[in-house]
Amino acid sequence: MVIVAGSDIWQNTPLPPIEASGTSGMKVALNGVLNLSTLDGWWLEGREDGVTGWGTGQDRMPEEHVQALYGILESTVLPPCFRNTSARIGMMKHAIAKIGPVFIAQRMMPACAREANGLLSPGGNSADQRRS
Repeated sequence: MVIVAGSDIWQNTPLPPIEASGTSGMKVALNGVLNLSTLDGWWLEGREDGVTGWGTGQDRMPEEHVQALYGILESTVLPPCFRNTSARIGMMKHAIAKIGPVFIAQRMMPACAREANGLLSPGGNSADQRRS
C-alpha cells in the first residue's frame, strides 16, 4: 500500500449545535484521514476516540472550546500522528473500516426513503396523522 501526500487530520470544530450534515468528515474518513471534530452531528455516532479519530468541544463556551481543542491536540492527537507512524496508519485503517460501511449513501438512502414513505403514504405516521 502506498500512501500519498494529503491531509493527516480533518479538523472540523464548529461550536455545537452548528454542525451541518458532516459529509466532508465522512468523505475524508473513507480516504483514511482521521477526524478531529466537534461532538455534534454525525461524529457523535461515528467517533471512537483514539480509533477513528477524536472528539472535542461538546457543550462548551467558545473560550472553553478553544482550550479543549488545544489540549487534545497537544496531549492526544499530535503524538501518535507525528511520533508513531505505525499507530497513525493503524488508526487510518480503522477509520476506513469502521466509518466506511456505516456512513455511505447505499445504507442511508433506503432508510431515508422508508422514513419519507412512512410520512407521505396513507396510514403513515406523520405529525398530522398522529394528532388526529
